[in-house]
Amino acid sequence: MAGTSTGASDKRQLILDAAVRVFARKCFHAARVGDIAAEAGVAHGLLYHYFSSKDELLETVFRETWSAMLGAVNGVESLGDPAPEQLRKVAAIVLRTWKHDPDLVRVLVREVTRSPHVQDEVHEIHEAFAALQRIIEGGQETGELRKEVDARLASIVFYGALEEILTAWVLGQLPDGEEDVARAEQTVVEVLKSGLAAADVPAGA
Repeated sequence: MAGTSTGASDKRQLILDAAVRVFARKCFHAARVGDIAAEAGVAHGLLYHYFSSKDELLETVFRETWSAMLGAVNGVESLGDPAPEQLRKVAAIVLRTWKHDPDLVRVLVREVTRSPHVQDEVHEIHEAFAALQRIIEGGQETGELRKEVDARLASIVFYGALEEILTAWVLGQLPDGEEDVARAEQTVVEVLKSGLAAADVPAGA
């Protein structure tokens, strides 16, 4: 039974990976279920055994990507590093996805604006932002970050900057070599850290 379960899981992942490649190449609206089945090398009917529609495939890509993102952010948070270092690690996870899986990033960037309903349906997105907010609030409590800044808005600004860099890479507007990715990671964190930095209290104040 375990072998059967593993085989089904592998087949499901095979179809999801194929969907990402097809969506990246053709865009979601131009892609057909038959294109995805052919890319995965499975029968058209078998795809429907795992996913009811093309929309469910896209929703699953979003949900599983954000679930992995949430797990990664929670992992960073659990290490208990200073807040600026936690933000740097999160930036590295997000931006380096471009080097590890560019097709996935292309799909997320292109379809996030075309399919806003998907974001509303994926609970993990909100949980990931809540985790970023907790990291910033933790830094505020320890005095590493400014307390008067709205932590929720700061978490959105932080991720928004990362998303815009990914978008620029997808559109070919920024260089994306290894050094460029590292520079982008450092720049986002330094800019945010400077804006969130707690002011030094003058001696005798």
